[in-house]
Amino acid sequence: MRLFTWSARRILSAHKQPSGGSREFWGWLNAVFNKVDYERIKAVGPDRAAAEWLLRCGAKVRFRGFDRWQHDYNGLPTGPLGRYQIEAIDATDSCIMYRGFDHLEGLEHVEEIRFNKCIYIEDACLEHLSQIKTLQDSLKNMTVVSCGNVTDKGIIALHHLRNMEWLLLSDLPGVKDKDQTVDRLQTALPRLTVELDLA
Repeated sequence: MRLFTWSARRILSAHKQPSGGSREFWGWLNAVFNKVDYERIKAVGPDRAAAEWLLRCGAKVRFRGFDRWQHDYNGLPTGPLGRYQIEAIDATDSCIMYRGFDHLEGLEHVEEIRFNKCIYIEDACLEHLSQIKTLQDSLKNMTVVSCGNVTDKGIIALHHLRNMEWLLLSDLPGVKDKDQTVDRLQTALPRLTVELDLA
């Protein structure tokens, strides 16, 4: 109880600070939400642990065999280990960041990922994601829109996702050489369709 009281006071005092302090508070809180709990992954399996992480950070998931997007952390379905497998991730406006990307290890059925207005998504995130063997096999569709920290380097790293068929790139000010970047991707992935809306 004492720890809770101290934490609540600290949160309340941080929240009352001017905007600079508030920004630091939210950055700290987002980092806490992204912390990987490897024991939890072992206990509940990679799909459940990843779903918990994604929903905690404001993203949504769709499970294999279901049409509905799951966005309510408290409404996550329960059942035997491995019953609910993530098929799609919509990280629109979420606070997912690099430090949480180990949650994606072991996901075998993810076919679609949407990064839209993700302020913490950067090249390192796309590089890490592209090196995950199970995602190299399963991922088919990806959207990267309005992620200001993504550059050509991060987009080029996606060439490791050998089964990707469709990629939407839009509003990425960090991508400077779009023609060469897309050419490199399509050379590595000849079946890939890239939809481009970059200034």
